[in-house]
Amino acid sequence: MSAVKYDLIVVGSGPSGQRAAVAASKLKKKVAIVESRSVVGGVCINTGTIPSKTMREAVLHLSGYNYRTVYGMNYRVKEKITMADLAFRVQGVVKTEVDVTEAQLSRNGIDVIHGVAHFVTPETLRVEGPETSTTLEAARVIIAVGTRPATSDQVPINGRTIINSDQILDMPKLPRTLIVVGGGVIGVEYACMFAVLGVRVTVIEKRNKLLEFADQEIVETLSYHLRDSRVTMRLGEELASVEELEDGTVVANMQSNKRISGDALLYAVGRQGNVEDLQLENAGLKADSRGRISVDENFQTSTPSIYAVGDVIGFPSLASVSMEQGRIAVARAFNDMITVSNPGFYPYGIYTIPEISFIGKTEEQLTDEDVPYEVGMAYYREVARGQIRGDTTGRLKLIFHRDTRKVLGVHIIGENASELIHIGQAVMTLGGTVDYFIETVFNYPTLAECYKIAAFNGVGRLHRYQ
Repeated sequence: MSAVKYDLIVVGSGPSGQRAAVAASKLKKKVAIVESRSVVGGVCINTGTIPSKTMREAVLHLSGYNYRTVYGMNYRVKEKITMADLAFRVQGVVKTEVDVTEAQLSRNGIDVIHGVAHFVTPETLRVEGPETSTTLEAARVIIAVGTRPATSDQVPINGRTIINSDQILDMPKLPRTLIVVGGGVIGVEYACMFAVLGVRVTVIEKRNKLLEFADQEIVETLSYHLRDSRVTMRLGEELASVEELEDGTVVANMQSNKRISGDALLYAVGRQGNVEDLQLENAGLKADSRGRISVDENFQTSTPSIYAVGDVIGFPSLASVSMEQGRIAVARAFNDMITVSNPGFYPYGIYTIPEISFIGKTEEQLTDEDVPYEVGMAYYREVARGQIRGDTTGRLKLIFHRDTRKVLGVHIIGENASELIHIGQAVMTLGGTVDYFIETVFNYPTLAECYKIAAFNGVGRLHRYQ
């Protein structure tokens, strides 16, 4: 059978694949997306980012969390919250996002082919669909297959009481106690959500710190909130095995001989690249033990005609960054070397409760690099908006160079952190200094005022020894 020819084939329709396909269509290229699921959107829309953030919003609303400091700790919008309550909101948002993505791909003239793709040659892919198979050919291919939750022989996932992050909403009921194995972004985000719902959560993490890549002062603040929500943290502990008892109780056996029991266990230790079906060897490629594909700064693999983007290439595995990777990969694939993007100015958003967002360097990194810096701090309780919103525990940390006064990093924990960070991002991207915040008038009352307060605080420290 003769192959259908395209200028570009994108394998995967998550954020990186979608953005890559649209970018190529804007260049008047003939593009096809191959998606193994029956719906587009990848992990991000269907089981990952969108469902988890929607569930978080439902948790915050139904539990009345944001207004407990105003109306009392027992305030709740709904007394008995069920998994069905959470799933209802998630399903509505997911359906809308799928529809929006399908409409965007259609509007840009992109062919969507459902089926499992594998390489025949570096330029040829065979797609085995639910009803028919087809062969595609293109001079350039972008791999954007994403990842799935990693598995372990010690953890017998059953989809009911022992689950991974894709199966959260499949739990038949809200557990009274939950064990979360993994202190990374996914594990900590879900630990926060269930703790707010009143579930007694135990977090098991083999490292001695949560979220090692984030500013440690911010992480310490989050850890305080977790403990205040009755979360038990077992740091520096490694899982040996998991078993389900006859009465349905789940027991986590630790290598330190501890035994931790709960109604359910969430295994959230790492993710694995979805590369098994690709037959990468036919394209001259090889993935590592975690299914990750190596790329250069242009997202080009060792086979020149093939690029890889998104979670399948590893850290930071953020939807926002994946989109940008897809855009840059297409630019380079079609010889556009002018389009640029600076990873140093990518923001991070961690949707814990309270949420965390940051950009630039941490204090730990700057100390290791011997950079002379100063810190300015502002607390939500110091601004009227913080009192109005009922968030009196949030804080904004501004790090700037002691001599040039250039902003080097912004770290926020609290209400709207992932939105507030973009003010700092704009200033950093444009090479601004801490003086911008001092000389700028912010709306009142807003949380954005924290930038001004932090700037005054930091500059005040400078004056003490200058």
